[in-house]
Amino acid sequence: MESSVKMNQKSKNQKPDLSLASIINMSMGFLGIQMAFGLQNGNASRILSNFGADVHELSWFWLVAPITGLLVQPLIGHFGDQTWTFMGRRKPYFLAGSILAALGLIFLPNSSIIAGESLSSTEFIGISAILWIGVAFLALMDASINIAMEPFRALVGDMLPKRQGTLGFSVQTILIGIGAVFGSFLPYILANWFGVSNIAAVGMVPHNVVWSFYIGAAVLMTTIIYTIVTTKEYSPEAFDKYNEVPLASETGDKSIMAIFKDISNMSLRMKRLGWVQFFSWFGLFTMWVYTTSALATHHYGLPTTDTHSETYNLAGDWVGVLFAVYNFVALVYAFLIPAFAKATSRKFVHMFSLLMGGIGLLSMYFITDPDLLWISMVGIGMAWASILSMPYALLIDSIPLHKMGVYMGIFNFFIVIPQIINGIFGGIIVNQFFNDHAIYYLCFGGVLFILAALLTLRIDEPLFNEHEYLTKQENQID
Repeated sequence: MESSVKMNQKSKNQKPDLSLASIINMSMGFLGIQMAFGLQNGNASRILSNFGADVHELSWFWLVAPITGLLVQPLIGHFGDQTWTFMGRRKPYFLAGSILAALGLIFLPNSSIIAGESLSSTEFIGISAILWIGVAFLALMDASINIAMEPFRALVGDMLPKRQGTLGFSVQTILIGIGAVFGSFLPYILANWFGVSNIAAVGMVPHNVVWSFYIGAAVLMTTIIYTIVTTKEYSPEAFDKYNEVPLASETGDKSIMAIFKDISNMSLRMKRLGWVQFFSWFGLFTMWVYTTSALATHHYGLPTTDTHSETYNLAGDWVGVLFAVYNFVALVYAFLIPAFAKATSRKFVHMFSLLMGGIGLLSMYFITDPDLLWISMVGIGMAWASILSMPYALLIDSIPLHKMGVYMGIFNFFIVIPQIINGIFGGIIVNQFFNDHAIYYLCFGGVLFILAALLTLRIDEPLFNEHEYLTKQENQID
């Protein structure tokens, strides 16, 4: 399939290169999306703990994120591939997703207020109504972020020639880094620079977190609107010039059931990248869910039952700082990735970066001083930058242009399925095998990063001299 796609596309007109400014404009909304994502990753466990969730329950509540991604992204990709409006092909989904995600950001930290006193003592299957409401708004935010996020990946494939693919996804990673650094660091900034309280009564969320989510909602809407205003997508006629199958005469199945046929037709490269993604995202999910608990118990010496004390909230604030550090490292590293990949290969860059991420997670056990955990974040940041760019740069060579959206959505399966599995069994493992000491599960996540790095070797590209290899392949096609 891969070679046929390349051959067919070779017979069509080549898409023109876009300027760096145009690439930045069309990806700017990713800054706001990832600021929301950074706020969620750094604070969702803390918020749910404030609402009464135990450490071994956290992964179950985090299941709403991958489940919504599993359902939403392929559908958005499928419908986006067939959508043509006055706004464009992908932009309507940006706008709808951003509005709903902004509402989720506003309401999630206010779940206890929305529940009111009448529901404060109400329980359903042993879980408080406040916690259920919080989970509902977390689900709204996750579904909406997925609606807005998937079209940005597809837009790079729509608009850029393949030779600019690595640059396009690296620019997205840079903007992701900026948004995630700001989002992760924001609660700490508000508490320590502006004096906003980081302490709250039982069942409430600290004001520094609440105001961080408000600011995140505003930035999300602003950046999405900026992308919509400054980016003009190809018209159906213009798009047809660069597409190996003319859209106007396409007679394939356009129903939702066609997604299952597309799944069965995925390329070998996509399947092998899928295993790399599976273990990478299993490790990431472990880190996002359990870092606050791991720091509270392993580094601050708190009992596993303490989720409300001032020290626990201090640990939560520090996790935000650490997450900001790894996102900042990812931001810097993303600038280096194009040159690094050109000197070696996309395959080598991803393998090396995942190895560094595994070492970073494992080192969190041995670095007991929380002030020195920034060292661990360096490796994790390198892995994060590569995860956000290299798999997609490697993937787009094997995706038919007219199905870019649906295949990007299907590729998301390899992101969300490991999170669902981790969410179901992670809490049980932490509780039954590690006595609620989450630091050991973080180490397990590090081992999986290293496994993902080794699986990268199965991708059919050389570790070095990739440019020469790709040039030879193109000459053979000619």
